[in-house]
Amino acid sequence: MSVESAVGNELKVIVFQLKDEEYAIEVEYIQSIERMQPVTRIPRTFHFITGVMNLRGVITPIIDLRKRFGIEPKKSDDATRILVISKDDIEIGFIVDGANDVIDIPIEKIEPTPEVVGGVEADYLRGVVKLENRLFTLLNIDKVIANVDILSKEK
Repeated sequence: MSVESAVGNELKVIVFQLKDEEYAIEVEYIQSIERMQPVTRIPRTFHFITGVMNLRGVITPIIDLRKRFGIEPKKSDDATRILVISKDDIEIGFIVDGANDVIDIPIEKIEPTPEVVGGVEADYLRGVVKLENRLFTLLNIDKVIANVDILSKEK
């Protein structure tokens, strides 16, 4: 398991929500956390790409993580956020139900992803973390954004 954003024996992550579950992404990938804003739809794209938005002069594709993971859609509300991710010179926004907090995870608390995970394909996950009374899933950013071509159509 890669621990590129680990400092010492901890990994710094931002925790966010989709439906009733908590997920985490390493903070090194997070450019910013934005309130929901208007998104321009792009025809003939993947079903989970909401469109693009102009974020400080950068045209950024926006992915609805609920749709990407096969979770039923939800209207945005005051808690909805866009996590702007930067990976390998690509900037992409993830629509999430809410962004909770930034925490440090001890590396030894990251467990392999169970083979059967409720709804979210195991490929998208890097591991599961149990901290006190919380359980959340660490996303595999490479897999979530893999093969996302804004002009391709998924069928």
